Amino acid sequence: MMNARLSRREALGTALAAGVAAAIEPQVVKRHDEAVERILKLQITEPTSRWRGIYPDDFGLHHAGTAGGILETLTAAFLQPASKFHRDRSLVERMRLAAGCLGRGQNEHGNIDLVITNFNSPPDTAFVVENVATAAGLARRHGERDLEALAEPFLRKAAGALAVGGVHTPNHRWVVCAALAQLNELYPDPALVRRIDQWLAEGIDIDEDGQYTERSTLVYNVAVDHALVVMAAKLKRPELLEPVRRNLQSMLYLVHPGDEVVTEISRRQDQYERGAIGRYWFPLRYLAVREGDGRFAALADRFAARYARLSALMEYPELSQAGPPHAAVPEFYERQFPALGIARIRRGPVSATLILGGGSRFFTLRRGAAVVNAVRFASAFFGKGQFIPQHAEKRAEGYFFRQSLEGDYLQPLDKPYRIGPHNWYQSRAERRRTELCKLEQSALVSETYSGFRLRIQARGTDAVPVAVEINLREGGTLEGCEPVPRVGDGWLLSSKQARYRAGGDEIRFGPGLCLHRYTQVRMAEPKLPGPSVYLTGFTPFDHTLDFDWGG
Repeated sequence: MMNARLSRREALGTALAAGVAAAIEPQVVKRHDEAVERILKLQITEPTSRWRGIYPDDFGLHHAGTAGGILETLTAAFLQPASKFHRDRSLVERMRLAAGCLGRGQNEHGNIDLVITNFNSPPDTAFVVENVATAAGLARRHGERDLEALAEPFLRKAAGALAVGGVHTPNHRWVVCAALAQLNELYPDPALVRRIDQWLAEGIDIDEDGQYTERSTLVYNVAVDHALVVMAAKLKRPELLEPVRRNLQSMLYLVHPGDEVVTEISRRQDQYERGAIGRYWFPLRYLAVREGDGRFAALADRFAARYARLSALMEYPELSQAGPPHAAVPEFYERQFPALGIARIRRGPVSATLILGGGSRFFTLRRGAAVVNAVRFASAFFGKGQFIPQHAEKRAEGYFFRQSLEGDYLQPLDKPYRIGPHNWYQSRAERRRTELCKLEQSALVSETYSGFRLRIQARGTDAVPVAVEINLREGGTLEGCEPVPRVGDGWLLSSKQARYRAGGDEIRFGPGLCLHRYTQVRMAEPKLPGPSVYLTGFTPFDHTLDFDWGG
Protein backbone atom coordinates (compact mmCIF):
# COMPACT_ATOMS: atom_id res chain seq x y z
CA MET A 1 0.00 0.00 0.00
CA MET A 2 1.18 3.53 -0.77
CA ASN A 3 1.29 6.13 1.96
CA ALA A 4 -0.83 9.31 2.03
CA ARG A 5 1.95 11.57 0.76
CA LEU A 6 2.35 9.57 -2.43
CA SER A 7 -1.42 9.45 -2.93
CA ARG A 8 -1.53 13.25 -2.93
CA ARG A 9 1.17 13.25 -5.60
CA GLU A 10 -1.00 10.96 -7.68
CA ALA A 11 -3.84 13.42 -7.41
CA LEU A 12 -1.64 16.03 -9.06
CA GLY A 13 -0.77 13.69 -11.94
CA THR A 14 -3.19 15.07 -14.52
CA ALA A 15 -2.16 18.69 -14.00
CA LEU A 16 1.52 17.78 -14.00
CA ALA A 17 1.22 15.80 -17.21
CA ALA A 18 -0.55 18.67 -18.94
CA GLY A 19 2.09 21.17 -17.87
CA VAL A 20 5.01 19.03 -18.96
CA ALA A 21 3.33 18.12 -22.24
CA ALA A 22 2.99 21.77 -23.12
CA ALA A 23 6.72 22.36 -22.58
CA ILE A 24 8.11 19.31 -24.39
CA GLU A 25 9.38 19.94 -27.89
CA PRO A 26 7.30 18.18 -30.59
CA GLN A 27 10.39 16.65 -32.20
CA VAL A 28 11.21 14.87 -28.93
CA VAL A 29 7.77 13.28 -28.87
CA LYS A 30 7.99 12.42 -32.57
CA ARG A 31 11.33 10.68 -32.09
CA HIS A 32 9.94 8.80 -29.11
CA ASP A 33 6.90 7.67 -31.08
CA GLU A 34 9.18 6.35 -33.79
CA ALA A 35 10.98 4.30 -31.14
CA VAL A 36 7.62 2.88 -30.03
CA GLU A 37 6.84 1.90 -33.60
CA ARG A 38 10.17 0.07 -33.89
CA ILE A 39 9.50 -1.80 -30.67
CA LEU A 40 6.04 -2.87 -31.79
CA LYS A 41 7.51 -4.28 -35.00
CA LEU A 42 10.41 -6.09 -33.33
CA GLN A 43 8.94 -7.36 -30.08
CA ILE A 44 8.40 -11.11 -30.03
CA THR A 45 4.77 -11.94 -29.22
CA GLU A 46 4.52 -15.67 -30.01
CA PRO A 47 3.14 -17.41 -26.88
CA THR A 48 5.54 -20.35 -27.18
CA SER A 49 8.72 -18.29 -27.51
CA ARG A 50 11.15 -18.31 -24.63
CA TRP A 51 11.92 -14.71 -25.51
CA ARG A 52 8.34 -13.45 -25.73
CA GLY A 53 8.30 -9.78 -24.72
CA ILE A 54 11.71 -8.69 -26.06
CA TYR A 55 13.70 -8.87 -29.32
CA PRO A 56 17.25 -9.97 -30.22
CA ASP A 57 20.24 -7.72 -30.69
CA ASP A 58 22.27 -7.54 -33.91
CA PHE A 59 24.09 -10.75 -32.96
CA GLY A 60 20.93 -12.73 -32.37
CA LEU A 61 21.36 -12.62 -28.58
CA HIS A 62 18.44 -11.94 -26.26
CA HIS A 63 18.87 -9.74 -23.19
CA ALA A 64 16.38 -9.70 -20.36
CA GLY A 65 17.41 -6.10 -19.82
CA THR A 66 15.88 -5.14 -23.17
CA ALA A 67 12.54 -5.48 -21.43
CA GLY A 68 13.43 -2.57 -19.15
CA GLY A 69 13.87 -0.22 -22.10
CA ILE A 70 10.60 -1.43 -23.59
CA LEU A 71 8.72 -0.76 -20.34
CA GLU A 72 10.13 2.75 -20.02
CA THR A 73 9.52 3.67 -23.67
CA LEU A 74 5.95 2.34 -23.86
CA THR A 75 4.96 3.73 -20.46
CA ALA A 76 6.13 7.23 -21.35
CA ALA A 77 4.23 7.15 -24.66
CA PHE A 78 1.08 5.82 -23.02
CA LEU A 79 1.10 8.61 -20.42
CA GLN A 80 2.23 11.49 -22.65
CA PRO A 81 -0.74 13.50 -24.01
CA ALA A 82 1.30 14.71 -26.98
CA SER A 83 2.11 11.17 -28.12
CA LYS A 84 0.00 9.50 -30.78
CA PHE A 85 0.06 6.43 -28.51
CA HIS A 86 -1.49 8.33 -25.57
CA ARG A 87 -3.81 5.96 -23.69
CA ASP A 88 -3.48 3.36 -26.44
CA ARG A 89 -4.54 0.23 -24.54
CA SER A 90 -2.76 -2.03 -27.01
CA LEU A 91 0.51 -0.86 -25.43
CA VAL A 92 -0.51 -2.29 -22.07
CA GLU A 93 -0.41 -5.88 -23.32
CA ARG A 94 3.01 -5.22 -24.86
CA MET A 95 4.21 -3.88 -21.51
CA ARG A 96 2.83 -6.99 -19.83
CA LEU A 97 4.83 -9.19 -22.21
CA ALA A 98 8.02 -7.23 -21.49
CA ALA A 99 7.46 -7.42 -17.72
CA GLY A 100 6.97 -11.17 -18.00
CA CYS A 101 10.24 -11.65 -19.85
CA LEU A 102 12.02 -9.43 -17.33
CA GLY A 103 10.74 -11.57 -14.50
CA ARG A 104 11.83 -14.77 -16.24
CA GLY A 105 15.31 -13.32 -16.71
CA GLN A 106 15.75 -12.44 -13.04
CA ASN A 107 17.46 -15.10 -10.94
CA GLU A 108 16.75 -16.12 -7.38
CA HIS A 109 19.14 -13.46 -6.07
CA GLY A 110 17.30 -10.70 -7.90
CA ASN A 111 19.94 -10.12 -10.58
CA ILE A 112 19.94 -10.49 -14.34
CA ASP A 113 22.66 -11.61 -16.75
CA LEU A 114 24.41 -9.51 -19.36
CA VAL A 115 24.92 -12.47 -21.66
CA ILE A 116 27.84 -10.97 -23.57
CA THR A 117 30.02 -10.87 -20.46
CA ASN A 118 28.50 -10.62 -16.93
CA PHE A 119 26.34 -13.16 -15.11
CA ASN A 120 24.35 -12.78 -11.88
CA SER A 121 25.32 -9.13 -12.28
CA PRO A 122 24.26 -6.45 -9.75
CA PRO A 123 25.57 -3.52 -11.85
CA ASP A 124 23.79 -4.67 -14.99
CA THR A 125 20.67 -5.14 -12.90
CA ALA A 126 21.10 -1.53 -11.75
CA PHE A 127 21.22 -0.28 -15.34
CA VAL A 128 17.91 -2.05 -15.96
CA VAL A 129 16.38 -0.77 -12.73
CA GLU A 130 16.98 2.74 -14.05
CA ASN A 131 14.53 2.08 -16.89
CA VAL A 132 12.01 0.02 -14.95
CA ALA A 133 11.90 2.34 -11.93
CA THR A 134 11.36 5.30 -14.25
CA ALA A 135 8.40 3.48 -15.81
CA ALA A 136 6.97 2.61 -12.39
CA GLY A 137 7.48 6.13 -11.09
CA LEU A 138 5.72 7.69 -14.06
CA ALA A 139 2.85 5.23 -13.73
CA ARG A 140 2.45 6.03 -10.02
CA ARG A 141 2.64 9.77 -10.62
CA HIS A 142 -0.18 9.50 -13.14
CA GLY A 143 -2.30 7.25 -10.95
CA GLU A 144 -1.86 4.15 -13.13
CA ARG A 145 -1.62 1.52 -10.42
CA ASP A 146 -1.97 -1.39 -12.86
CA LEU A 147 1.02 -0.22 -14.88
CA GLU A 148 3.11 0.25 -11.76
CA ALA A 149 2.17 -3.25 -10.64
CA LEU A 150 3.76 -4.69 -13.79
CA ALA A 151 7.19 -3.45 -12.65
CA GLU A 152 6.88 -3.87 -8.89
CA PRO A 153 7.87 -7.56 -8.52
CA PHE A 154 11.09 -7.08 -10.47
CA LEU A 155 11.96 -3.88 -8.62
CA ARG A 156 11.36 -5.23 -5.14
CA LYS A 157 13.45 -8.31 -5.85
CA ALA A 158 16.20 -6.20 -7.44
CA ALA A 159 16.26 -3.95 -4.39
CA GLY A 160 17.35 -6.86 -2.23
CA ALA A 161 20.09 -7.77 -4.70
CA LEU A 162 21.47 -4.25 -5.02
CA ALA A 163 21.46 -3.71 -1.26
CA VAL A 164 24.17 -6.38 -0.92
CA GLY A 165 25.63 -6.88 -4.43
CA GLY A 166 29.10 -6.03 -5.67
CA VAL A 167 30.51 -4.20 -8.69
CA HIS A 168 33.28 -4.54 -11.28
CA THR A 169 34.27 -0.99 -12.18
CA PRO A 170 34.35 2.46 -10.56
CA ASN A 171 31.26 3.80 -12.34
CA HIS A 172 29.20 0.79 -11.24
CA ARG A 173 29.17 2.12 -7.68
CA TRP A 174 27.27 5.23 -8.66
CA VAL A 175 24.97 3.43 -11.11
CA VAL A 176 24.00 1.04 -8.31
CA CYS A 177 23.51 3.96 -5.91
CA ALA A 178 21.26 5.78 -8.39
CA ALA A 179 19.16 2.64 -8.82
CA LEU A 180 18.91 2.30 -5.04
CA ALA A 181 17.80 5.93 -4.80
CA GLN A 182 15.07 5.31 -7.36
CA LEU A 183 13.96 2.18 -5.51
CA ASN A 184 13.94 3.99 -2.19
CA GLU A 185 11.71 6.70 -3.64
CA LEU A 186 9.22 4.05 -4.73
CA TYR A 187 9.53 1.66 -1.77
CA PRO A 188 11.25 3.47 1.12
CA ASP A 189 13.67 1.26 3.03
CA PRO A 190 16.49 2.46 5.32
CA ALA A 191 18.62 -0.49 4.19
CA LEU A 192 18.75 0.96 0.67
CA VAL A 193 19.96 4.35 1.92
CA ARG A 194 22.51 2.70 4.20
CA ARG A 195 23.94 0.88 1.19
CA ILE A 196 24.15 4.14 -0.75
CA ASP A 197 25.98 5.78 2.13
CA GLN A 198 28.36 2.84 2.33
CA TRP A 199 29.40 3.38 -1.29
CA LEU A 200 29.49 7.17 -0.94
CA ALA A 201 31.81 6.85 2.05
CA GLU A 202 34.55 5.93 -0.45
CA GLY A 203 34.30 9.43 -1.97
CA ILE A 204 33.51 10.41 -5.55
CA ASP A 205 36.47 9.47 -7.75
CA ILE A 206 37.03 12.72 -9.63
CA ASP A 207 40.49 14.20 -10.22
CA GLU A 208 41.72 17.78 -10.26
CA ASP A 209 41.07 18.00 -14.01
CA GLY A 210 37.41 17.11 -13.54
CA GLN A 211 37.53 13.53 -14.87
CA TYR A 212 36.40 10.35 -13.16
CA THR A 213 38.73 7.36 -12.75
CA GLU A 214 37.85 5.78 -16.08
CA ARG A 215 38.23 9.05 -18.06
CA SER A 216 35.58 7.67 -20.37
CA THR A 217 34.47 10.88 -22.06
CA LEU A 218 31.99 9.18 -24.37
CA VAL A 219 30.36 6.49 -22.19
CA TYR A 220 31.03 6.29 -18.47
CA ASN A 221 31.34 10.00 -17.73
CA VAL A 222 27.78 10.19 -18.98
CA ALA A 223 26.71 7.25 -16.80
CA VAL A 224 28.31 8.75 -13.67
CA ASP A 225 26.95 12.25 -14.27
CA HIS A 226 23.47 10.81 -14.83
CA ALA A 227 23.70 8.68 -11.69
CA LEU A 228 24.83 11.57 -9.49
CA VAL A 229 22.05 13.84 -10.75
CA VAL A 230 19.49 11.12 -10.02
CA MET A 231 20.91 10.62 -6.53
CA ALA A 232 20.96 14.36 -5.85
CA ALA A 233 17.32 14.68 -6.90
CA LYS A 234 15.90 11.54 -5.29
CA LEU A 235 17.84 11.81 -2.02
CA LYS A 236 17.64 15.62 -1.84
CA ARG A 237 21.43 15.89 -1.60
CA PRO A 238 22.44 18.80 -3.85
CA GLU A 239 26.09 18.42 -2.82
CA LEU A 240 26.24 15.42 -5.17
CA LEU A 241 25.94 17.83 -8.09
CA GLU A 242 29.39 19.32 -7.40
CA PRO A 243 31.36 16.56 -9.18
CA VAL A 244 28.89 16.71 -12.07
CA ARG A 245 29.51 20.42 -12.39
CA ARG A 246 33.27 19.89 -12.37
CA ASN A 247 33.08 17.16 -14.98
CA LEU A 248 30.90 19.24 -17.30
CA GLN A 249 33.21 22.23 -16.88
CA SER A 250 36.13 19.98 -17.85
CA MET A 251 34.25 18.70 -20.88
CA LEU A 252 33.80 22.25 -22.19
CA TYR A 253 37.50 22.14 -23.08
CA LEU A 254 37.40 18.62 -24.49
CA VAL A 255 35.16 19.36 -27.47
CA HIS A 256 36.29 19.50 -31.08
CA PRO A 257 34.70 21.60 -33.81
CA GLY A 258 31.60 19.72 -34.86
CA ASP A 259 30.94 18.87 -31.17
CA GLU A 260 32.87 15.58 -31.06
CA VAL A 261 34.51 14.94 -27.70
CA VAL A 262 38.16 14.11 -27.09
CA THR A 263 38.39 10.37 -26.42
CA GLU A 264 42.16 9.80 -26.44
CA ILE A 265 42.26 9.98 -22.64
CA SER A 266 39.75 7.20 -22.05
CA ARG A 267 40.74 4.10 -20.10
CA ARG A 268 37.76 2.18 -21.42
CA GLN A 269 36.42 0.84 -24.70
CA ASP A 270 35.50 4.28 -26.05
CA GLN A 271 39.15 5.31 -26.48
CA TYR A 272 39.59 6.77 -30.00
CA GLU A 273 35.85 6.32 -30.70
CA ARG A 274 33.71 9.15 -32.06
CA GLY A 275 30.69 10.71 -30.44
CA ALA A 276 29.14 14.03 -29.60
CA ILE A 277 28.89 16.05 -26.40
CA GLY A 278 25.12 15.70 -26.86
CA ARG A 279 25.26 12.45 -24.92
CA TYR A 280 25.59 14.66 -21.84
CA TRP A 281 22.19 16.25 -22.50
CA PHE A 282 20.58 15.18 -19.21
CA PRO A 283 23.21 16.54 -16.78
CA LEU A 284 23.83 19.57 -19.00
CA ARG A 285 20.14 20.47 -19.02
CA TYR A 286 19.63 19.73 -15.34
CA LEU A 287 22.51 21.92 -14.19
CA ALA A 288 21.75 24.63 -16.75
CA VAL A 289 18.26 25.08 -15.30
CA ARG A 290 19.21 24.58 -11.67
CA GLU A 291 22.32 26.77 -11.66
CA GLY A 292 21.73 29.15 -14.56
CA ASP A 293 24.82 28.14 -16.53
CA GLY A 294 24.33 29.51 -20.04
CA ARG A 295 27.17 27.40 -21.49
CA PHE A 296 25.49 24.20 -20.36
CA ALA A 297 22.18 25.51 -21.66
CA ALA A 298 23.65 26.25 -25.08
CA LEU A 299 25.02 22.73 -25.44
CA ALA A 300 21.92 21.02 -24.06
CA ASP A 301 19.56 22.95 -26.32
CA ARG A 302 21.77 22.30 -29.33
CA PHE A 303 21.29 18.56 -28.88
CA ALA A 304 17.82 18.35 -27.39
CA ALA A 305 16.15 17.23 -30.62
CA ARG A 306 18.42 14.20 -30.81
CA TYR A 307 19.28 13.32 -27.21
CA ALA A 308 16.44 14.58 -24.99
CA ARG A 309 14.54 11.64 -23.49
CA LEU A 310 10.78 11.93 -23.19
CA SER A 311 10.71 9.87 -20.00
CA ALA A 312 13.34 12.12 -18.39
CA LEU A 313 11.36 15.24 -19.28
CA MET A 314 8.30 13.66 -17.69
CA GLU A 315 10.10 12.40 -14.59
CA TYR A 316 11.99 15.66 -14.00
CA PRO A 317 9.61 18.51 -14.97
CA GLU A 318 12.31 21.06 -14.11
CA LEU A 319 14.11 20.04 -17.31
CA SER A 320 11.30 21.70 -19.25
CA GLN A 321 11.58 25.00 -17.42
CA ALA A 322 12.99 27.99 -19.23
CA GLY A 323 16.74 27.83 -19.01
CA PRO A 324 19.21 30.71 -18.75
CA PRO A 325 20.28 32.76 -21.79
CA HIS A 326 22.87 30.94 -23.85
CA ALA A 327 26.51 31.77 -23.17
CA ALA A 328 29.43 31.09 -25.47
CA VAL A 329 31.04 27.67 -25.21
CA PRO A 330 34.87 28.01 -25.15
CA GLU A 331 36.33 27.86 -28.66
CA PHE A 332 39.60 29.81 -28.29
CA TYR A 333 41.99 28.53 -25.64
CA GLU A 334 45.17 26.67 -24.76
CA ARG A 335 44.72 24.53 -21.67
CA GLN A 336 46.83 21.89 -19.95
CA PHE A 337 45.32 19.03 -17.97
CA PRO A 338 48.12 17.84 -15.65
CA ALA A 339 46.18 14.92 -14.15
CA LEU A 340 45.12 13.69 -17.57
CA GLY A 341 48.53 14.23 -19.15
CA ILE A 342 47.24 16.17 -22.16
CA ALA A 343 47.17 19.67 -23.54
CA ARG A 344 44.37 21.11 -25.63
CA ILE A 345 44.60 23.94 -28.17
CA ARG A 346 41.41 25.25 -29.73
CA ARG A 347 41.29 28.08 -32.27
CA GLY A 348 37.72 28.13 -33.52
CA PRO A 349 37.49 25.47 -36.24
CA VAL A 350 41.00 24.21 -35.39
CA SER A 351 41.46 21.70 -32.58
CA ALA A 352 44.67 20.00 -31.45
CA THR A 353 45.36 17.50 -28.67
CA LEU A 354 48.83 16.71 -27.38
CA ILE A 355 49.24 13.53 -25.34
CA LEU A 356 51.83 14.36 -22.69
CA GLY A 357 51.33 11.27 -20.55
CA GLY A 358 52.61 8.51 -22.84
CA GLY A 359 51.22 6.66 -25.83
CA SER A 360 52.35 6.66 -29.43
CA ARG A 361 49.65 8.99 -30.80
CA PHE A 362 51.24 12.07 -29.31
CA PHE A 363 49.61 14.65 -31.63
CA THR A 364 46.16 14.89 -33.19
CA LEU A 365 44.79 17.75 -35.22
CA ARG A 366 41.65 18.76 -37.05
CA ARG A 367 40.26 21.68 -38.92
CA GLY A 368 36.53 21.26 -39.27
CA ALA A 369 35.84 17.97 -41.00
CA ALA A 370 39.48 17.44 -42.07
CA VAL A 371 40.97 15.29 -39.32
CA VAL A 372 44.49 14.04 -38.59
CA ASN A 373 43.68 11.12 -36.31
CA ALA A 374 47.26 10.75 -35.15
CA VAL A 375 50.90 11.46 -35.87
CA ARG A 376 53.30 8.64 -34.92
CA PHE A 377 56.79 7.53 -35.88
CA ALA A 378 59.00 4.50 -35.42
CA SER A 379 62.62 3.60 -36.01
CA ALA A 380 63.80 0.12 -36.98
CA PHE A 381 65.84 -0.13 -33.80
CA PHE A 382 66.06 -3.55 -32.13
CA GLY A 383 62.28 -4.02 -32.32
CA LYS A 384 61.70 -1.26 -29.76
CA GLY A 385 61.79 1.90 -31.88
CA GLN A 386 58.09 2.89 -31.68
CA PHE A 387 58.17 6.46 -30.39
CA ILE A 388 56.38 6.44 -27.03
CA PRO A 389 57.61 9.48 -25.13
CA GLN A 390 59.17 8.88 -21.75
CA HIS A 391 59.21 12.60 -21.01
CA ALA A 392 57.06 15.52 -22.15
CA GLU A 393 57.06 19.17 -21.17
CA LYS A 394 55.84 22.58 -22.24
CA ARG A 395 58.72 24.83 -23.36
CA ALA A 396 58.76 28.37 -24.63
CA GLU A 397 58.95 27.11 -28.21
CA GLY A 398 56.24 24.47 -27.84
CA TYR A 399 55.53 20.99 -26.49
CA PHE A 400 58.60 18.77 -26.36
CA PHE A 401 58.58 14.94 -26.25
CA ARG A 402 61.63 12.70 -25.73
CA GLN A 403 62.51 8.99 -25.69
CA SER A 404 65.86 7.27 -25.01
CA LEU A 405 66.51 3.72 -26.23
CA GLU A 406 69.33 1.21 -26.02
CA GLY A 407 70.07 -2.00 -27.89
CA ASP A 408 72.82 -4.45 -27.05
CA TYR A 409 74.18 -7.97 -27.37
CA LEU A 410 74.89 -10.44 -24.58
CA GLN A 411 78.05 -12.35 -23.70
CA PRO A 412 78.38 -15.84 -22.20
CA LEU A 413 77.79 -16.15 -18.49
CA ASP A 414 80.95 -15.60 -16.43
CA LYS A 415 80.22 -18.78 -14.47
CA PRO A 416 78.93 -21.16 -17.13
CA TYR A 417 76.12 -23.52 -16.40
CA ARG A 418 73.59 -25.18 -18.62
CA ILE A 419 70.73 -22.91 -19.64
CA GLY A 420 67.42 -24.71 -20.02
CA PRO A 421 64.71 -23.70 -22.47
CA HIS A 422 62.78 -21.73 -19.83
CA ASN A 423 65.45 -19.66 -18.12
CA TRP A 424 67.25 -17.86 -20.96
CA TYR A 425 65.38 -14.64 -20.27
CA GLN A 426 65.96 -14.87 -16.53
CA SER A 427 69.69 -15.05 -17.22
CA ARG A 428 69.84 -11.82 -19.24
CA ALA A 429 70.48 -9.62 -16.22
CA GLU A 430 73.56 -11.68 -15.32
CA ARG A 431 75.20 -11.36 -18.74
CA ARG A 432 77.67 -8.75 -19.80
CA ARG A 433 76.34 -6.33 -22.46
CA THR A 434 78.46 -5.43 -25.51
CA GLU A 435 78.07 -3.70 -28.87
CA LEU A 436 75.84 -1.15 -27.14
CA CYS A 437 73.73 1.00 -29.48
CA LYS A 438 71.79 4.09 -28.44
CA LEU A 439 68.98 6.11 -30.01
CA GLU A 440 67.50 9.41 -28.89
CA GLN A 441 64.13 10.29 -30.42
CA SER A 442 62.20 13.51 -29.93
CA ALA A 443 59.36 15.62 -31.26
CA LEU A 444 58.60 19.30 -30.85
CA VAL A 445 55.09 20.62 -31.61
CA SER A 446 54.71 24.37 -31.85
CA GLU A 447 51.91 26.63 -32.92
CA THR A 448 52.53 28.94 -35.87
CA TYR A 449 50.66 31.89 -37.29
CA SER A 450 48.99 29.68 -39.89
CA GLY A 451 48.86 26.29 -38.16
CA PHE A 452 51.29 23.93 -36.41
CA ARG A 453 54.91 22.91 -36.90
CA LEU A 454 56.25 19.47 -36.01
CA ARG A 455 59.98 18.75 -35.80
CA ILE A 456 60.95 15.07 -35.49
CA GLN A 457 64.49 13.97 -34.64
CA ALA A 458 66.19 10.60 -34.16
CA ARG A 459 69.93 10.33 -33.61
CA GLY A 460 72.59 8.18 -31.99
CA THR A 461 73.08 5.00 -34.00
CA ASP A 462 73.45 5.89 -37.69
CA ALA A 463 71.61 4.54 -40.73
CA VAL A 464 68.52 3.35 -38.83
CA PRO A 465 65.38 3.49 -41.04
CA VAL A 466 62.70 5.87 -39.73
CA ALA A 467 59.03 6.03 -40.78
CA VAL A 468 56.63 8.83 -39.81
CA GLU A 469 52.90 8.07 -40.05
CA ILE A 470 50.24 10.76 -40.49
CA ASN A 471 46.91 8.99 -40.16
CA LEU A 472 43.81 10.67 -41.57
CA ARG A 473 40.10 10.16 -41.03
CA GLU A 474 38.54 8.11 -43.81
CA GLY A 475 36.15 9.70 -46.29
CA GLY A 476 38.24 12.62 -47.51
CA THR A 477 40.28 13.33 -50.62
CA LEU A 478 44.08 13.09 -50.52
CA GLU A 479 46.38 14.78 -53.06
CA GLY A 480 50.14 14.92 -53.55
CA CYS A 481 50.97 11.35 -52.47
CA GLU A 482 51.75 8.03 -54.11
CA PRO A 483 50.68 4.55 -52.94
CA VAL A 484 52.92 2.46 -50.71
CA PRO A 485 53.46 -0.96 -52.33
CA ARG A 486 51.56 -3.76 -50.56
CA VAL A 487 50.14 -1.46 -47.86
CA GLY A 488 46.41 -0.91 -48.10
CA ASP A 489 45.50 2.79 -47.89
CA GLY A 490 49.17 3.62 -47.31
CA TRP A 491 50.71 6.62 -49.08
CA LEU A 492 54.18 8.10 -49.44
CA LEU A 493 54.78 11.83 -49.40
CA SER A 494 57.77 12.70 -51.55
CA SER A 495 56.40 15.95 -52.96
CA LYS A 496 56.49 19.37 -51.39
CA GLN A 497 53.03 19.18 -49.87
CA ALA A 498 50.02 16.93 -49.34
CA ARG A 499 46.45 18.17 -49.27
CA TYR A 500 43.63 16.47 -47.43
CA ARG A 501 40.08 17.70 -48.00
CA ALA A 502 36.90 16.64 -46.23
CA GLY A 503 33.51 18.32 -45.97
CA GLY A 504 34.74 21.57 -47.45
CA ASP A 505 37.71 21.80 -45.07
CA GLU A 506 41.38 21.27 -45.86
CA ILE A 507 44.64 20.50 -44.10
CA ARG A 508 47.94 20.85 -45.95
CA PHE A 509 51.14 19.29 -44.65
CA GLY A 510 54.71 18.94 -45.83
CA PRO A 511 57.38 19.04 -47.07
CA GLY A 512 57.57 15.37 -47.85
CA LEU A 513 60.51 13.00 -47.47
CA CYS A 514 60.85 9.59 -49.10
CA LEU A 515 64.29 7.95 -48.81
CA HIS A 516 62.95 4.39 -48.56
CA ARG A 517 59.65 2.47 -48.67
CA TYR A 518 59.95 0.55 -45.42
CA THR A 519 56.87 1.91 -43.66
CA GLN A 520 55.69 -1.11 -41.64
CA VAL A 521 58.59 -1.22 -39.23
CA ARG A 522 59.23 -4.55 -37.58
CA MET A 523 57.64 -4.81 -34.11
CA ALA A 524 56.28 -1.28 -34.32
CA GLU A 525 52.56 -0.74 -33.83
CA PRO A 526 50.49 -1.78 -36.87
CA LYS A 527 49.15 0.76 -39.31
CA LEU A 528 46.08 2.62 -38.09
CA PRO A 529 42.76 2.24 -39.96
CA GLY A 530 42.12 4.79 -42.69
CA PRO A 531 44.56 6.54 -44.99
CA SER A 532 48.08 6.85 -43.62
CA VAL A 533 50.68 9.12 -45.21
CA TYR A 534 54.32 8.18 -44.57
CA LEU A 535 57.56 10.14 -44.61
CA THR A 536 60.71 8.05 -44.52
CA GLY A 537 64.41 8.59 -43.87
CA PHE A 538 67.44 7.39 -41.93
CA THR A 539 69.20 8.45 -38.78
CA PRO A 540 70.50 10.99 -38.10
CA PHE A 541 66.94 12.11 -38.84
CA ASP A 542 65.80 15.73 -38.49
CA HIS A 543 62.71 16.76 -40.40
CA THR A 544 60.21 19.55 -39.88
CA LEU A 545 56.61 19.37 -41.06
CA ASP A 546 54.18 22.27 -41.32
CA PHE A 547 50.42 21.79 -41.01
CA ASP A 548 48.28 24.66 -42.27
CA TRP A 549 45.00 25.40 -43.96
CA GLY A 550 43.94 26.04 -47.52
CA GLY A 551 41.95 29.06 -48.64
